[in-house]
Amino acid sequence: MRDDVTGDAAQTGLVLSGTGGRWRVERPDHSVVEATLRGRVKKSNSGKRADGSLRRDTISAASESLKLAIGDRVLLEDDPGGAVAIGEILPRRSRLARRAPGGGQGERIVAANVDQVVVVFAAANPEPHPRMLDRFLVIAEANGLSSRIVINKVELVGGVDAARERWRDYERAGYAIHYTSVKAREGLEALHDSLAGCVSVLTGPSGVGKSSLLNAMFAGLDLRIGEISESVNKGRHTTVGGYLHPLTGTDGGYVADTPGLREVGMWALSPTELDQCFPEMRPFLTGCRFADCRHSVEPACLVRDAVQQGEMSRARYESFIKLRDELEGNKPSY
Repeated sequence: MRDDVTGDAAQTGLVLSGTGGRWRVERPDHSVVEATLRGRVKKSNSGKRADGSLRRDTISAASESLKLAIGDRVLLEDDPGGAVAIGEILPRRSRLARRAPGGGQGERIVAANVDQVVVVFAAANPEPHPRMLDRFLVIAEANGLSSRIVINKVELVGGVDAARERWRDYERAGYAIHYTSVKAREGLEALHDSLAGCVSVLTGPSGVGKSSLLNAMFAGLDLRIGEISESVNKGRHTTVGGYLHPLTGTDGGYVADTPGLREVGMWALSPTELDQCFPEMRPFLTGCRFADCRHSVEPACLVRDAVQQGEMSRARYESFIKLRDELEGNKPSY
């Protein structure tokens, strides 16, 4: 565990998982204890903004209640009888958040103190949807986090070269892409090295092989592997809750394995700032005639010019337009 926290190192801990009010916390010596969250911690943090909030957070103060999440660094207190309690949640340096599922208000913290987001899609089975990938990438960008993309199961489409043709737009946009196959042992070493020493969130749709990848790269994790439902071609959920897995090896690191996400909602992101979440657009934004250019029908728009001249992917541009229209028509209310 890294030593970039304040307080007595002997009493710090890293939250690995939690359910039913009890949390598994790793101490600096790598021992794991079960701890409860003190009521006064919940009360004292109500309405407080944590470090590492969204770059353009427009959430009201009433919705900023700090909730414990995997990846949080905490101060532990010993209770009589050998019990352990979490007495303080230490400031976060970053976080990955998304809208609460099911149309709920506010955010859901996927993980705290994250270094990178690793978005996993399958080359086939289930069929990948690039615009869903764009949603994941926008959420990472809006949280100020770097991303890398994994295209798994490349053996189903004829190998790496065949898979790469479909995803060149993302390479051009500057994203690191790993083409992997657990069955063919393809691309696993490079992906393994990219996770070493970092706190990574592994995310993506259900059924793309996230658990299989982790099992193949890191001995001892023994995650359950889901099956692809032939009837609906969607992965069945096998992960019941987020879990921060300590990685084996001299470089250490952690991977947050999260439940498959059937819905990914954007929230607290202004439509006028969505263009900043598309890295390939950024070089052109300051050259548009209008400062508030929507990159749709305005004259002298450098973004549209870049698309016309082949300097930017038309598919990614169309995805931006659809996501912006969605944000403009479905603004969250709090």
